[in-house]
Amino acid sequence: MNENYYAIIMAGGIGSRFWPISRTTHPKQFIDILGTGKTLIQNTYERFLKVCPKENIYVVTNENYTKLVKQQLPDMADQQILTEPVMRNTAPCVAYGCFKIESLNPNAAIVVAPSDQQILDEEAFITAIEKSLATAAANDYLITLGIKPSRPDTGYGYIQYTDNVINDEFHKVKTFTEKPTLEIAKTFIQSGDFLWNAGIFVWSARAIVKAFGQHLPDMHEIFAEARSVYNSDNEKQYIHTAYQQCINISIDYGIMEKADNVYVLPSDFGWSDLGTWASIYDLAEKDYVGNAVIPAEKVIMYDSSNCMVNVPGEKLVILQGLHDFIVVESNNSLLICPRDQEQNVKQIVNDVKSRFGAKYI
Repeated sequence: MNENYYAIIMAGGIGSRFWPISRTTHPKQFIDILGTGKTLIQNTYERFLKVCPKENIYVVTNENYTKLVKQQLPDMADQQILTEPVMRNTAPCVAYGCFKIESLNPNAAIVVAPSDQQILDEEAFITAIEKSLATAAANDYLITLGIKPSRPDTGYGYIQYTDNVINDEFHKVKTFTEKPTLEIAKTFIQSGDFLWNAGIFVWSARAIVKAFGQHLPDMHEIFAEARSVYNSDNEKQYIHTAYQQCINISIDYGIMEKADNVYVLPSDFGWSDLGTWASIYDLAEKDYVGNAVIPAEKVIMYDSSNCMVNVPGEKLVILQGLHDFIVVESNNSLLICPRDQEQNVKQIVNDVKSRFGAKYI
């Protein structure tokens, strides 16, 4: 196992689209949302154990989730859990992790990935990550993994690539596009040179530090000045103060869309970003009329089809005459919503918060 390979797991989100199961105090990455016996962050951590030494894996998360990380990943040392005092999107999160690793090992090659994705073909995933790490270690490239699309999905960002190829597999990136309309997504699929943006990045420590200097110089300065305190007792206090100065910006928008040394590896390893209940429904086992019930111990359904049901295991639930609905109960809250309107869940969460306060969020 290569001692210069590192992984950063981003685990600071609140997963509001999975309300009411995902709460601010206990978001989806810390939940066994697929009923597999392990939480999403535990699955992510175990995947990266096959790529790099366990001491080279870092988690960046909100300060409020430190205890959850320690409970679910007990092998992680305190200095491997990097805490954010406030949410500032992914660019500061990436900068913190990468500058800290660069201060420890200037020869590091780093993979950065979300904590809440589903990977069905782990062997193919690990092969793709190792190829990318080897390529990043040898070149001044910023690499992203693109997923070969199976449908014109409007819920994902897209990456367009060119015929300019290195190592026979990594294509020069032409454009990044945020979530498109259905018609535009259809043209992307038909063109054949677009991939879904998986939000998984690979680069050398030197390349990403240089990219911050070029494209986000103020943020570069903040985290470069912290080099003297990384891996010391003063790190947390310094970073928590410095974080307040960071702008709220994603790594995609702040660097990847601007840099001219970005390459994508077209990949196919059974990926899902688990961003919505629809994605859980797609992955879940279903009965003969299309109902996905997690857990299924005490749920009885009559004349009902194509429903996504997630309720407490001890609760008896009877559903009759319900078709294409999401039914979710957790934390003294019940959500019943047509599956084709699940994009409204974030607005529902905002409405609940404004009417009843944060205790239900």
